[in-house]
Amino acid sequence: MPRLNRIVETALYVDDLDRARVFYEDKLGLAPLLKTKTLFAYDIGGSTVLLLFQRGASLQTQSAAGGTIPPHDGSGPLHIAFAIDPDELAAWEAKLEQLGIAVEGRMQWERGSTSLYFRDPDGHLLELATPGLWRTY
Repeated sequence: MPRLNRIVETALYVDDLDRARVFYEDKLGLAPLLKTKTLFAYDIGGSTVLLLFQRGASLQTQSAAGGTIPPHDGSGPLHIAFAIDPDELAAWEAKLEQLGIAVEGRMQWERGSTSLYFRDPDGHLLELATPGLWRTY
């Protein structure tokens, strides 16, 4: 069986790209890789890409010089976990509080990881997780 190496990109579907931009760039400090009318792409740690699609804007096949991308979309609140360094957990908690972003949950995992849970403006559940969450992280 050929092997999968990692997840390269993951997507969230948002109702308002500009509102999402303010949250992800200005509040979480993400660096944009690409911005179009219907898609913003962000670098996550130099190895993963977060795609923010305008909800409903990718329901048709998209064609470009290199080929086609099949239709896709999503609805409802989804979940993403971001890796953080253990020594930055307190700084993240303080930053979220300063920004008025409510931490909805906190979990101490048996492998030693700590997770903080909060929501973006579209209701997606975001997690900040220190190492030890999984055998592989």
